Amino acid sequence: MNKAQLIEAVAKATGSRAQAHLAVEAALDAMVRAVVAGEVVSVTGFGSLTPEVRPARTARNPQTGEQVLVRERRIVKFRPGARFQDLVAGRRPMPESGNCIQKDPKTPRP
Repeated sequence: MNKAQLIEAVAKATGSRAQAHLAVEAALDAMVRAVVAGEVVSVTGFGSLTPEVRPARTARNPQTGEQVLVRERRIVKFRPGARFQDLVAGRRPMPESGNCIQKDPKTPRP
């Protein structure tokens, strides 16, 4: 699924492609800005985007064997939520309709 397909899927739920476009753009923009600022973005049921720093290191050029210095770099790691992982792995059935990452309703205790 690409961004345009995501907008179309959201438009089916909201009824308006223009509103869906604004919603997807705003959500993605807010997430990117937060990660760039060094914050962890956590969406319950979906996953977390975590900014990390890879320290500088010495690597080897495989063609020449020469030692090369690799600079420090900032990366983003995605860690899927438990419910998302369970759906992908088949440990939890995909619901026929509704929100697939929403928590199950609480069952009353006996």
